[in-house]
Amino acid sequence: MSITSKEIRSKYLAFFSQKEHSTIGSASLIPEHDPTVLFTTAGMHPLIPYLMGETHPAGVRLTNVQKCIRTGDIEEVGDRWHLTFFEMLGNWSLGDYFKEEAIAMSYEFLTSEEWLNIPKSKLSVSVFAGDDDAPRDEESARIWRNLGVPGDHIYYYPKSENWWGPAGATGPCGPDTEMFYDTGLQECSPTCEPSCSCGKYVEIWNDVFMEFNKLEDGTYAPLKQKNVDTGMGLERVTAILNGKEEVYTTDLFVPIMDKITELAVYHEDTSKEIICDHMRAATFIIADGVSPSNVDQGYVLRRLIRRSVRHGRKLGITDFFLQDIADIVIAEYGEFYPELEKNRSEIKMEIVNEEEKFEKTLKSGEKQFQKLTKHLKANDIMPGEHAFHLFDTYGFPLEISKELAAEKGIVIDEEGFDEFYLQHQETSRAGAQKRFKGGLADASWETIRGHTATHLLQESLRRVLGEHVLQRGSNITPERVRFDFSHPDKLTDEQVKAVEDMVNEKIQEGLDVHYKIMTVDEAKKMGAIGLFDEKYADRVKVYIIGDFSKEFCGGPHVNNTKEVGKFKILKEKACSAGVRRIKAVVKADTEDE
Repeated sequence: MSITSKEIRSKYLAFFSQKEHSTIGSASLIPEHDPTVLFTTAGMHPLIPYLMGETHPAGVRLTNVQKCIRTGDIEEVGDRWHLTFFEMLGNWSLGDYFKEEAIAMSYEFLTSEEWLNIPKSKLSVSVFAGDDDAPRDEESARIWRNLGVPGDHIYYYPKSENWWGPAGATGPCGPDTEMFYDTGLQECSPTCEPSCSCGKYVEIWNDVFMEFNKLEDGTYAPLKQKNVDTGMGLERVTAILNGKEEVYTTDLFVPIMDKITELAVYHEDTSKEIICDHMRAATFIIADGVSPSNVDQGYVLRRLIRRSVRHGRKLGITDFFLQDIADIVIAEYGEFYPELEKNRSEIKMEIVNEEEKFEKTLKSGEKQFQKLTKHLKANDIMPGEHAFHLFDTYGFPLEISKELAAEKGIVIDEEGFDEFYLQHQETSRAGAQKRFKGGLADASWETIRGHTATHLLQESLRRVLGEHVLQRGSNITPERVRFDFSHPDKLTDEQVKAVEDMVNEKIQEGLDVHYKIMTVDEAKKMGAIGLFDEKYADRVKVYIIGDFSKEFCGGPHVNNTKEVGKFKILKEKACSAGVRRIKAVVKADTEDE
């Protein structure tokens, strides 16, 4: 079978359109409202408010192709399947159909001649085995059997394999059923089955049945509506349908890989794949408004670019070359993702600037390396702590430290380095969990009040500073509000006070908060603020606060601004180039100052 990635995208959206699903655009890689993670990690992430019961303007049946980033796979990139950036084909039922219809549609799309035409004998499925929190999913197993899947192709697995969500610490989740393709490889053992990592079975689709809401105390409560959330990785299914043994030999990657091969002097294992993956991800991240930095999304972006430079060196590429790779990514993906072509010049500028900065980093790191090793002689050991200091303080890669050490005949204590690196990861992970524990998955009253306050804050900033101000990110927990916005200069004390006073004035006016569902053109005409690009849904939800604020948003919100309480700005500072950050708190009128 031969089928292009573009054909698979088109077939998927056409199939679910026939099944009365509205096609919606891909959300940004940067969660626009109350992120629970740094990046959009799955198709369901931007839809959390609607999975929790908010009304989606496009209806109760949705489908799209969502661009995603998962940073947990960075170290595994270069093997056959793991990627940092990927496209997820998805369809959703928001309180409409459930297991019976979802499984039947999945099976039809996979096996029917009109669609993917996968031989039925090649498919196996898994379902949730049940535990103390939720029952064994015999219903899904029964549905699969009724469709003709033999019993010995149905497997029961625990939560670690067949449970999805929540996206953050709390939120919608539930059991899933997964579909696996038999690649035809030899079984690794007599007990070889889909849960093996030997490569014989590859997961190609996942139907999640969101029945529960995970609460802060770790318990699971039934959702007020049952949802279906499905996901099929485009890269993986393209490889499988074309008989490829890895994603990098599909049409999604070949033009990028060919360009890297053209530039390479040497051919190190996995270096070309790592550059290919990382620069695809970096190009999309920059297109969604992120610049390299030392924090949050910017730090991940910086790491992707610098890792690409390092692997370019392994291939013998010494000139700045990453903008050439970005050009190929834009050429290959720009038709489906117009934001790439629209931001071409900014993408290339950010990449070149970061390459130049990394070149300076390498030079300063080499100087520090020489200082740290000036008393060491051949066969001496450089402490792992020193190598980690170079990495952590100067961004100096361990691989380059090892190269320099080899030239002097000394050895780096890599185990010691790994110990410090693991400590660093744990500290970073704990910090990230603390920073990103809020979000729309957190439906506490305190968070809803804070979320509504950001609408008042954005409009107040625009009236005080100018209409160039637009939201660039937010994160809300029950304890505080964090709001990022576009503005080139530090706010004066007078400006901060004017913004804070305006927010509190609108709170005290007791403005009604409600929403309307309308077309994008109607939303623009009424002056609503939002990200209205070419790929957005035909209809959007606009929250209106009195005659003060009109903003596209999923919700949820308070009903009247008096319910917000008192708003207090704690700090205003730079976040990245051209972006400022406000930290604030919202307190009920009954709380002490």
